[in-house]
Amino acid sequence: MPEEKSAAEPEGAAVPAKPEKGERPTKKKEEAKEEPKAPRAPKKLEGVKEDFRYIVRMANTDLDGTRSVGIALTAIPGVGIRVSEAIADLAGVPRAERLGNLSEEQTDKIEATLGNLGELFPPWMVNRPKDWESGLDLHLVGSEVEVRLRDDINLMKMIRSYKGVRHETGQKVRGQRTRSNGRTGLTVGVTKKAALEAAKAKKAEEAAPKKEEKKEEKKPEKKE
Repeated sequence: MPEEKSAAEPEGAAVPAKPEKGERPTKKKEEAKEEPKAPRAPKKLEGVKEDFRYIVRMANTDLDGTRSVGIALTAIPGVGIRVSEAIADLAGVPRAERLGNLSEEQTDKIEATLGNLGELFPPWMVNRPKDWESGLDLHLVGSEVEVRLRDDINLMKMIRSYKGVRHETGQKVRGQRTRSNGRTGLTVGVTKKAALEAAKAKKAEEAAPKKEEKKEEKKPEKKE
């Protein structure tokens, strides 16, 4: 009998062609593009005058006018929270008032007090008592702090004091430990095990020639 034809395949959805080896099917993901947000408007400050200043220049430093006098003055080098409160009291300015609300006369008073802190403060409150050049009690403010510090370090280096030598070599100056901290250069930590083995090997090398010398001394002399 003649062979029967193979049954026709059932009609259905077409089978997708397999991708060739080495090629991966690429899928494009539709990413929703976010619209750029509009910049936020600055917050309105309460209790602000018409001639409000957002930045106040004092002692070669830009101060934030939105902050209170007691806090804003702490941005000046050499002025802490206690010193700033004392300056506000000496200048007759309220501590809680925003710095930008002050008039030019008030800011001038604050700047004048900053220049005379050594005379206005008691000696225990200044940051440079008994200056070695003038012998006066000074309170350094602004860029003077860094300048005087650099001069003091250079003087110690020049007279070759202990602290000056330590500054030159880049090591700790105030008596801190240097065994584990403050290492400079290519220093690498040494493990105890390796250090003990090296010490034992060194001792063995030193002991070896001594033993040979003793053996030579013990050899009896030949009789003639």
